[in-house]
Amino acid sequence: MELESLKSPDEGGTTASSSSSGREREKWGRKVEFLLSVSGYSVGPGNLWRFPYICMRNGGGAFLIPFIFLLFTLGLPLFFVEVSLGQFSGRGIYGVWNICPIFKGMGIGMGIAAAILSAYFAIILSWSLYYIGNSFLNPLPWSLCGQEWNTPECQTDRNSMKRLLPKNRTANSTYLDIDGFTYNTTFLGRSSYNSTNITSQIITSEEEFWQYNVLKISSGIHDFGRVQWHLALCFVISWIIVYFCLARGVKSLGKVVYVTATLPYILLVTLLIRGITLPGAIDGILFYITPDFERILSAQVWMEAAIQIFYSSGIIWGALITFSSFNKFHNNCLRDSILLICLGEGTSIFGGFVVFSILGYMAHKVNVPVEDVVKSGPGLGYIAYPEALMELPLPNLWGVLFFLMLYTLALDAVFACMEPMCTAFVDQFPLLKRRRALFIGVVVALMLLSGLPLCTQSGMYIYQLVDWYTASFAVPLFGVFECVIIGWIYGADRFSKDVEMMLGRGLPLVIRISLCFISPVILMILLVFIVAKYSLPTYGTYEYPTLAVVFGWFIALVPLVPLPIVAVREVKKAPGNTTFQVKFIR
Repeated sequence: MELESLKSPDEGGTTASSSSSGREREKWGRKVEFLLSVSGYSVGPGNLWRFPYICMRNGGGAFLIPFIFLLFTLGLPLFFVEVSLGQFSGRGIYGVWNICPIFKGMGIGMGIAAAILSAYFAIILSWSLYYIGNSFLNPLPWSLCGQEWNTPECQTDRNSMKRLLPKNRTANSTYLDIDGFTYNTTFLGRSSYNSTNITSQIITSEEEFWQYNVLKISSGIHDFGRVQWHLALCFVISWIIVYFCLARGVKSLGKVVYVTATLPYILLVTLLIRGITLPGAIDGILFYITPDFERILSAQVWMEAAIQIFYSSGIIWGALITFSSFNKFHNNCLRDSILLICLGEGTSIFGGFVVFSILGYMAHKVNVPVEDVVKSGPGLGYIAYPEALMELPLPNLWGVLFFLMLYTLALDAVFACMEPMCTAFVDQFPLLKRRRALFIGVVVALMLLSGLPLCTQSGMYIYQLVDWYTASFAVPLFGVFECVIIGWIYGADRFSKDVEMMLGRGLPLVIRISLCFISPVILMILLVFIVAKYSLPTYGTYEYPTLAVVFGWFIALVPLVPLPIVAVREVKKAPGNTTFQVKFIR
């Protein structure tokens, strides 16, 4: 019984060409719309502010060796498996797991994880939109001290900073990446100058604008303070944009991605051309790519390469399954997978040249080593880059372009989180298809309300907590389950025949080996690595209270809750005198 069994209308599913409602399933207007949607999803803000730092921290150019190796042994096989699974079944993240009903709860878990990430990316939309608006002001508000939000320590004179930095030029700050690990980085922003009689602290105007104007950050996660109406307004506007882009399904989304998926590439190329013409840019680029081959022998480097591929390629989150379910049945998804994963990870590498050309220029301006201006995470996008843009001619123009790029990157990420949830509901309850616009409106309203705490004065603490725990455990575990379900329970041979029906040839040997052996082993090692490296969440020097840590674990584990519940339900539904295979594989 092949995957074709998924297409039984009486189960509420869809065939490759028909739905349970008797209507044809929506298809992309053109193949390029699928390619743009997936490429926009794969290239998120993390490709710009996380990968370059991870690459630099793990041996520079040498990091690309384990990265590229794992890209083709781990990333590409799972990418292709998800795309082909969605394309063959023509179903979303819930119905597709009819191949093994006992694991159908994984589709619900994917939807929960996507919902959490939707709010996470939506606040990036809010921050970026606020910066876009302020980029039209002259002078730029983050270039000034003496504003109502500034402190007496605010400093805009880079020469003063240059005099102080050599005394104690590195400041420690803790940034968290999506994988849930803590990294201590050094950055140009806060610098302390100590002598026997005086202690002075310098805080850049860009950092004060971020902390005290944009965030108006409180003393801790317990201190919600007030809703920041400038962020809330941007938040509402962004969700309205998301609604109109998703209201008509792939018909509207397929047209929007022509802009949102291509604009970041245009802006990246523009920023790189400007960046490499700046003095000191070559120093930054060399710092980024100079290899330290001794680091290749480190197990941590290999694990971080796997983590980077795992998260930046977009596998396991459900978007690949959903987007590919709108493909034509005989679409060459193998060629698409190779193209898309190379494009996404190639953009990560390319983005590093953009980032480090600017950081090299910053280091040159204040006469410090490049490592002293390196940041990871939002600090790069909203503190370091605005500071660098101030040194360029026409800083307002570059500000608009840069933050517009961040906005479109985050917008594509929100699309990819929302569409799997909405498609799963529409597939399961076909009547919703007739009222899709209303249904999307309800979902958007719920997501907007649930994300409003991120617009309060404790919003950054909440963001950091979500960043710390989201996907740290559930998503790698889902990856293991996915490999076991398709490679062993459903069976690689059976899946290969399904692929042959679509493409005219079966599952490539390297993908079959990776699916059954390499990928599950790497993912299990990755889970052990995550657990071993776990530390309590922090934001800078702030340590989260116990209640917040408990809530963080709730965020981490709640996507797993549907698995046992649905499994028990499916066991009860199955006939009592049948074999294991008949019970759990349809």
